[in-house]
Amino acid sequence: MRWLLFLSRLAFICGVCFLLSLSFLIWKRGNDEAISQTIIIIGFVIGLIVVPLTLFCYLGVVITRKKIPVPLWLVISNIIFMFILMFYVIFINVEGHHTP
Repeated sequence: MRWLLFLSRLAFICGVCFLLSLSFLIWKRGNDEAISQTIIIIGFVIGLIVVPLTLFCYLGVVITRKKIPVPLWLVISNIIFMFILMFYVIFINVEGHHTP
């Protein structure tokens, strides 16, 4: 089950990069173009794949009635990142379909 711990850590890093990407978007900061582009790719693209995959793996482990070998704070933070990602995706879709 070390793969789940690795996947959880990767999802946490992607979630943090997603929050950094949102801060770049809000405050228009990003002096170093290469670093900000890397953070944006990790946050938006990889994060939208890895974070939900991690939560589905948690669900699979819980369904098989095994103990999740991941610290509780990491599981909770990944769930919070998933809610933030979902809210952002829904917000973008609603904003795109809103007609004045």
